[in-house]
Amino acid sequence: MTKRLIATCCIIFSGLTMAQTPPTIEYLNSGKIVPKTLPFTEVVKVNDTLYLSGQLGNVPGTMKLVTGGIDGESRQTMENIKAVLEAHGYTLDNLVKCTVMLADISEWTRFNEIYRSYFTAHYPARSAFGVSGLALGARVEVDCIAVTGN
Repeated sequence: MTKRLIATCCIIFSGLTMAQTPPTIEYLNSGKIVPKTLPFTEVVKVNDTLYLSGQLGNVPGTMKLVTGGIDGESRQTMENIKAVLEAHGYTLDNLVKCTVMLADISEWTRFNEIYRSYFTAHYPARSAFGVSGLALGARVEVDCIAVTGN
């Protein structure tokens, strides 16, 4: 009875130890799209998952939006997402989920046409909704989740 109890406790304890292994977390900032001084991280990598902060259609390295309204901002937003991923060794193919925030939901169709052009085989899962008051007076913001494939 005692040996069986000790064996059972050892199995339970080893299972708890493995289940409680803390995740590996990395905070990644290239500084290529927005200044590193802003109070957020460009990408947080948790094990094999990348959480990208929302991207706007700003001119890389500045806090100024590109011209061209929803078209210009949508293209630049996608270019900024692409640049963030590439700065850390990944591509748009790593994306699995995007959340799109539009200052005017009636511009969804226009955004969608531009967004579609950035993917060839599979599209990430996606949500889109209208919002009020995006940073810098932006027309669009997109945040994404990616997996590393490791």
